Amino acid sequence: MKRSGTGRKLLIPSMAALALFLGACGDPGSSGTKAPENGDEAASGEECEPIAGDDIITLEDDQELQTVDNVVAAVNGEAAEEDSALLAAVDEVADSLDTQLLIELNRAVDIDRQTSSEAAKAFAEEHELTAPEQHSGGDSVVVGAANFSESATVAELYAIVLEDAGYDVEVRTIGNRELYEPAIESGELTVVPEYVGTFTEFLNLDANGSDADALASSDLDETMEALEDLADEAGLAVGAPSEAADQNAYAVTTDFAEEYGVETLSELAEACGGGISLGGPPECAERPFCQPGLEDTYGMTITDLKSLDAGGPLSKSALRSGEVALGMVLSSDAELVTD
Repeated sequence: MKRSGTGRKLLIPSMAALALFLGACGDPGSSGTKAPENGDEAASGEECEPIAGDDIITLEDDQELQTVDNVVAAVNGEAAEEDSALLAAVDEVADSLDTQLLIELNRAVDIDRQTSSEAAKAFAEEHELTAPEQHSGGDSVVVGAANFSESATVAELYAIVLEDAGYDVEVRTIGNRELYEPAIESGELTVVPEYVGTFTEFLNLDANGSDADALASSDLDETMEALEDLADEAGLAVGAPSEAADQNAYAVTTDFAEEYGVETLSELAEACGGGISLGGPPECAERPFCQPGLEDTYGMTITDLKSLDAGGPLSKSALRSGEVALGMVLSSDAELVTD
């Protein structure tokens, strides 16, 4: 599951699971079977064999199975109310990003081994990222970050634009959501990068109890409306959601996508009418956004479910080696191929 303990999203949301966490795949096919040419085997209703390859790509969730998790700023309510330049600065960062650019930022840090500060500075210079409004009071703000690289890089982008707006800025890493959310409420932290769906459910469970009905969904506008209400109740504000999202996604190798001619999960379900192998975290068989969701929403037949990890190295290795045809990943993973 996504690492709620580090401040990241839950990979396969279910309310019971979320409450628990808040409290505490070379040659085509692993079997040696030749992959179909032009989708002939798939059209006859046979299973789509995995196709190994170095590059992996996500398929579009065109029927909106997953909950939205766009990047959004969580802001101390009093600070946001006092000065419009604060929200304007973080919204400028949100507007500068999309998921492809977020992948590139993650690649700069996670693969090219730049620091988050270096990657953010280069991005800000390349994209001429500046503050849309100036703050004249000389106030200090503290930008918080969870302890994973994507959060740290977005936090550094916030810091760059806030400094350009005239604030005295400190960036501080604070481990997990359970620690940093109260610090935003109290004003110890001014702003922290967050994710729309996950933060909505964090605040929902905190306000309404562990058995509360989910308020986050695949509808960004509805989820943002719920988030804004919950944030206001908690003494917080939120910025505008970015196009950049780090949410559950399903990946295949680029060789597989080209061989079967698929770009979306609906196309995959149609091409692989006889079934497909899936790799995901151990709880995938029960979670509504993993195997059951693929079967119910897309009509897929999962013929083999391999217990691997939540978008981590095991799942990506299984895709590249041809052990599985479809694997769960995170949509902003640094290793994904982008256009």
